[in-house]
Amino acid sequence: MQTNSTGTGSQDGMNTSQLKHLSSWFDRYVEPFLTTDEEGKKNIRLKIEHTRKVCEAMALLSSGENLPENDAHIASAVALLHDVGRFPQYRRWRTFRDSESDNHARLAIDVIRDEHVLAGIDPSEQLLIKEAIRFHNTLEPPAGIKSPTRQYVNLIRDADKLDIWRVFVELLAQPPEERATAATLGLADLTGAVSDECIAALNSGAVVRLDTAKCFNDFKLLQISWVYDLTYTTSRRILLERGYIPALAASLPERCDVREAVSKALASLSA
Repeated sequence: MQTNSTGTGSQDGMNTSQLKHLSSWFDRYVEPFLTTDEEGKKNIRLKIEHTRKVCEAMALLSSGENLPENDAHIASAVALLHDVGRFPQYRRWRTFRDSESDNHARLAIDVIRDEHVLAGIDPSEQLLIKEAIRFHNTLEPPAGIKSPTRQYVNLIRDADKLDIWRVFVELLAQPPEERATAATLGLADLTGAVSDECIAALNSGAVVRLDTAKCFNDFKLLQISWVYDLTYTTSRRILLERGYIPALAASLPERCDVREAVSKALASLSA
């Protein structure tokens, strides 16, 4: 694939022109991955749309948290590039489950390096972008991350979650045969099934671990538990406004312990 220079760097930091170059590169980069079967196209399109929606969520966060213009530009670049590793991941392994393929954040860093995507951007800003992408999908960011790196890690983690919630609420509204198959990570959609371990984690205010999710309902509990990992007030406000948590919870089994855990998670958003 073609390499790309984002243009001449600026002493004032990343600029709008560089962001446009990055966006053009992204469009060119993902296009060949659509040359596949219908199931593959559905899954690749899911990730292309996800990227665009994460960019929109990042813009809302940047505005809501009153980020300086240069910080907002860097955050936008992180949003655009955070999942570029998903495309080679799916092409090679036909899955979005990292445990069955490779860490998609690491794959994204490989793409950014191999494609010279950040050429022309100030080296210090390149590092901020790459470090935010590197840690966007960890269970929790390493404690040693310092500001300003931590700011971008927190921003992309919030923006990413806001759109993953959208993806799954929309997916649940579709008939199973129409869903993008890789989105559910191969977890069985077993009506009424839910793991006590996942309920207990959510009820305790902890993020449910993916390796404890045994079925699709557990994965919904995992996503609901992300409310405890949000950093920004703007993120919590958007989540409440969009109603994603009640929408996810509506498809869970009618159990008192499930309702109690979900209610606690919802209440935490307004605390």
